[in-house]
Amino acid sequence: MATKIRLQRFGKKGKPFFHVVVADSRSPRDGKFIERLGSYNPNTNPATIEINFEKTLDWVNKGAEPTDTARAILSYKGVLYKKHLQGGVKKGALTEEQADAKFATWLETKGGKIEGKKENLSASKGDVKKAALAAETKKNADRAAAIALKNAPVEEVVVEEEVVAEEAPAAEAATEEVVTETPVVEEAAAVVEETVAVAEVAPVADETPAAEASTEEKKEEA
Repeated sequence: MATKIRLQRFGKKGKPFFHVVVADSRSPRDGKFIERLGSYNPNTNPATIEINFEKTLDWVNKGAEPTDTARAILSYKGVLYKKHLQGGVKKGALTEEQADAKFATWLETKGGKIEGKKENLSASKGDVKKAALAAETKKNADRAAAIALKNAPVEEVVVEEEVVAEEAPAAEAATEEVVTETPVVEEAAAVVEETVAVAEVAPVADETPAAEASTEEKKEEA
């Protein structure tokens, strides 16, 4: 019977969760399986992988063929590298101690890479959070400045209107004074004209009797 190491899908839409199982190659993807080997959760960063190392290695040595995704998972956990070292031991290229030392070194290096990735992700999250906070602060400051700029002209217009409203009665009063003074000026001009007319007529009236008196005196002398 041909067996495969593959993934069985679980979880809700958009949040998949997989079981790593050994199943008959003829059975459906989510159908019956022979044995469950572990789980794979791609929703975390880095992905969370839990594998029963010894059982998985045993099935690989028995000839179970992993699918492409399952092969990447087994390589990530070191199952395929362990199989490679065991093959070297069987051929006599390595001793058991050398194979174990090489695998321990590989695990240490792999663990350091994983921890470094986690630290980088944490630092990146912190930087992203700081950048988002700075952007939010700048956005609030720009919004406050825009509101202040929008309100400033409205206040100036109100002040100008008040000044115009205060000056308007004064202008009206000045107009009324001019209108009030106009008849006075006209009356004064009329008085001056009458005075001039009287002055011009008065000498003529005074000179006429004098002329008549001199005529009578001449007649008496004659």
